This record gives sequence, C-alpha cells and structure tokens, in this order.
Amino acid sequence: MNPQNKDTENSDRRNFLVNSSKLLIGGGIAASGTLALAGCATESSTSASKATEVLRYNDPEWNRDAMARLQGDLDFGKQKFGYFSGIVNGVRPNEKVKPLVGFEGFSYARLIDEGNGVYGKVLKEVGFYTDLRTGDILEEWTNPYTNETVKVVPVANDPFNYKLTPYVPQGPSYGGLNKTEKKKIPMLYPWKETPNNTVTLNSHIHLFYPNALQPDEWPRESSGPMNRVSEMFNYVINKDDLANPDVTSIEYSGAWSRITPWLPWMLMGQAEGHCFYDCSMGAYNSSEILSPKIRAYAEKHFPEYFEAPKEWYGPSLSSLEHYAREQTPAPVKK
Repeated sequence: MNPQNKDTENSDRRNFLVNSSKLLIGGGIAASGTLALAGCATESSTSASKATEVLRYNDPEWNRDAMARLQGDLDFGKQKFGYFSGIVNGVRPNEKVKPLVGFEGFSYARLIDEGNGVYGKVLKEVGFYTDLRTGDILEEWTNPYTNETVKVVPVANDPFNYKLTPYVPQGPSYGGLNKTEKKKIPMLYPWKETPNNTVTLNSHIHLFYPNALQPDEWPRESSGPMNRVSEMFNYVINKDDLANPDVTSIEYSGAWSRITPWLPWMLMGQAEGHCFYDCSMGAYNSSEILSPKIRAYAEKHFPEYFEAPKEWYGPSLSSLEHYAREQTPAPVKK
C-alpha cells in the first residue's frame, strides 16, 4: 500500500472515531445511574456537564477506545510513555514481609489501526532493580535469605504486544505456553466516578501456566513446573479528559501490583514464598518523571527502549520467558 494512502486512511478513520464518539447514544447509562435518552433531556438535565453525554460506560466500543486512549494514542503513529516505580518485597511463611529491592522503569507504546474494530498495541518496556538506600541500579545483589551474591537481570521486554477490541482480551500466550482461552464477552470495564472529578478503574489478570524454567533444567532458578502470576492495575483518570474525544491520549496515575514466584536470578529455586511488587504507575505525555539515574543508565545500556515499535512483531514474552531464552542455568551448589 502507498504510505500516503495509508496516512489518509488513518486520518479519515481517526476523524470518524472522534466525530462519532461525540454523539449522544440513546439508552446509555451514566455512572450516576441517570438514563441519558437522546431527545428526552429536560432543561435541568441539559445544564449538567456535557461530559456525561460521552461517558458511555455500557458501550463496548467506547470501552475499547477509552482503554486505547489510556494505553496509547488514537492519533495513530504517536507513541505513549508509561512509567512505574516501587518496591519488590519478599513474602515467606511465618515471618513479616521483607522489602528486597527497588524497581523503576518505563515503556513506550504505539497503536496500530488494524481495521475491523481492532487496535494493535505495540510496546517495549524496561525495568531496573535498585538499591533501596541509594537508588543505584543493581548489577549484583546479596540475597538476604541465602547470603549469596547473585547477578541481577533487569526486565527488558521487546516487544510486549496485544490487541484492543470491544471484547474481553485473551490472556497473553507467552510464546504458546499459556493456552487459556476466554469466551467472547463484550468488554465493559468497571469504571467508577468519584467526587473530585476523577474516574477510577481497577483491572487485573491472574495466570497459571507451564513454566519456561523447568526444574530439571533450571534447578536453582525454577519455582516449579507451573508459573503462577497475578497483576493488579488501578487507574486514576481525569473525568474531563475521559469525556473529551478530542483528547486522543489520556494521561493517568495509579498503582500496579504483581505477585510472582521468586525471581529466577535470586536463585531461590522452589523455596516457599514469592515476590510482591508494590508500585505506582502512570502514563504521561512527557518522560520527565524518570529519575536521573534510571534515565542515564537506560540511555547508555538500553537506548532502543526510548522508541516504541512501529509494526507488529513477536513473540511477546514476559521477563521469565526472556530469561529462559537469554540466560544459562546456574551451577548447582555442591
């Protein structure tokens, strides 16, 4: 296809999305519980904010576009900066939770209009483990549970892609390891309006699938034959931005939590317990929030992660699958 024709097609589709999303959809129920019927508004109801007219929480296509505006930019071609920062904690039976390392990183994402109501989100992300006291990036770390000094392996996922549609997304396949399939259910996110002109959203994913690090090959890195991971996302969104279809990329702040087995580079094997990530997160139109140490380290060692992919490629893997492909098993202790 001629690139100029493709640009024109994207522009036409973008204008259609913007204009159509401005329409008041009859029968749409706002979070306040008010029935918004086109042509039936009273004088008092028309004095309410026009924002409620386009917050179509019960419309799957609106939900797709709202999530696309949070995750990327519906001005197709532009990239979106994502950020996360927090602490990785160790959780073991019969003892208090132990903060282990800091964690900070970023992502850049781009949306691709695939047609037929599907947007492809293409993304690169990188995350670094840091010293809790100094904030320095760790390349080695002394495990407080074993007193062993180990090599630290950062998160570097290139790419991590998925599809945005009007239906509940399938879980990531992780190179075919996760074969769980969901029924085709219209996507209606649990949006919740709050009194301070914000909208909150809670989203989560819980996975249980074969481990890329099997114990017979990776005795010191593997948590066992199966891998159990959960991620919880909490978004805090400006209501006016969410209601304004001219805002093609919505900034947000929030929190991200992850429950995962001991990280393979910790060399904990199948010891009881797990890691718990407790992080803030956000997506912004600027990367100024990055700490100077993280930015300098990434610019030196991972410069390619400052640019989102421009096309779909794969496979999309998590850090565990990347570890299995890029690292070698640690020698077994005698």
